[in-house]
Amino acid sequence: MTAPRPLLPGCGRQSNDSSSRLTPPAEVCMAQVAVVGGGPVGLILACEVALHDVPVVVLERLPEIETHPKAEGITGRAIDILDRRGLMIGIDGTPSQPTAEQRTRIAMGERRPDSLQPKAFPGARHFATMFVLRPESPDLLVPQQLLEKDLARRAADLGVEVRRGHTVTGFTQNGDGVRLDVDGPDGQYQMQADWLAGCDGGRSMVRKLAGIAFPGTDGITTGYRAFAEIDDPDFHLPGWFRKDNGLLVYEEGPPRFITLEFIGPPANRDAPITLEEFQEALRRLSGTKVTVTKVNKINRFTDNERQAETYRQGRVLLVGDAAHVQSQWSGPGLRLGLGDAVNVGWKLAAVARGQCHEDLLDTYTSERHPVGAQTLEVQRASIALMRPGPHVDALRRLLTHLLLHDDTNRQLTALVDDLHIRYDMGDPSLTGPLVGRYCPDLRLKGANGTVRLAELQRTGRPLLLDLGADPGLRSLAEPWSDRVDVVTAECAEAPADALLIRPDGFVAWSTPADEASLPGALARWFGRPARVT
Repeated sequence: MTAPRPLLPGCGRQSNDSSSRLTPPAEVCMAQVAVVGGGPVGLILACEVALHDVPVVVLERLPEIETHPKAEGITGRAIDILDRRGLMIGIDGTPSQPTAEQRTRIAMGERRPDSLQPKAFPGARHFATMFVLRPESPDLLVPQQLLEKDLARRAADLGVEVRRGHTVTGFTQNGDGVRLDVDGPDGQYQMQADWLAGCDGGRSMVRKLAGIAFPGTDGITTGYRAFAEIDDPDFHLPGWFRKDNGLLVYEEGPPRFITLEFIGPPANRDAPITLEEFQEALRRLSGTKVTVTKVNKINRFTDNERQAETYRQGRVLLVGDAAHVQSQWSGPGLRLGLGDAVNVGWKLAAVARGQCHEDLLDTYTSERHPVGAQTLEVQRASIALMRPGPHVDALRRLLTHLLLHDDTNRQLTALVDDLHIRYDMGDPSLTGPLVGRYCPDLRLKGANGTVRLAELQRTGRPLLLDLGADPGLRSLAEPWSDRVDVVTAECAEAPADALLIRPDGFVAWSTPADEASLPGALARWFGRPARVT
């Protein structure tokens, strides 16, 4: 185990303002944790680690946040993750509602009778463009760029050093750490880190340099997502439409388009997207001679599904799209990446601080790799269900009928939203319906009033909830008091008398398990107890 160490002089905090340039010192910069990639996954991982007073440096090759179209909403478990860290929160303590401008830009609006969204389920989300899923909570309709800005502010508040315009060109690792080669705005330099986290996207340089295999399936589609202007606003009905050759989405005010054609992957995803290229796709799918007069924002995508064989190799970790890529339908990438980050962040911090053995990091792969694999399967199924043709039409009608039943709908919604996840907590003697599952947002009544569990988890520390007024629990947890908070409260809908909740919100121990098993659970997840004097 490694003890915490500060950055060396000359490698101090840098402003997130890209106009402020760092002059690399003559000596090698040092950091406990280096995060490569400053998108939402890299930033939230850095915040998770920094919550535990571990110095973090984020190296991001782009000088500014990207502006091309990305995820336009946050769904499912990702909303809970942000809520439990106080991110994207409205003044009422719940996920904030979109502004009128965001609503106009993102919401789908009224549907024509021949559109894909049945009016029977207003506000429902789609699976394979079938608008039949009924989520437990409304989606958080915010552009990804807004989330990135919120995360950047949180990172700055926590003292995270974000270096924009710094590209990692290589690294070597040994038993003591990782030596990174970095190309910065003012020249090349090296950084020595105890741990390296690759959050640098689907084409991850960290993954490639680490030699981690990335098997999967190639894409079979080419799609475009664009905010654009056309000369014929009546060229097609607004809505979501399956066509004989793919999918067309047209939303008014301002116009947004999504096209998907089953013509194989793009020949060159890195090639600049021309106005004519996008226009031809619109014409093929709409059957019109529409002319695109201006493209404001556009990106090209496909549906390749790949996953790293392992999420950890020595002192190198892969998080988010660096560990898995998947099609964009239903927005799984951001949700999956945020789940990865909050799963490994507290573990990495505990190891970096010397509280836990590095074997704890192996649970990151064992817990999150199956979740990623299942997400890829769901996405492959979604793409298959969007294929044109009478056989798929028949399958879609059958599935739509099945999803009208609450139990079936609930199961698929939970699968799509990552609400079904259950981790192996490593002790078969542990019982209770919540062990290994995400703890619901309980309302807890204490001496100072009522508080939500989500608010107690803002610190990122583990919680032992005593809901049965058992003084013995506090005594058992006392040796871990430097890293585990014990909260005694009343709960009208208490699922158990006591719950041990990890920083990522999952229940590691619960009654009716014998209290004698509590120290074992504390030691497994939070290390050997501090010496009690």
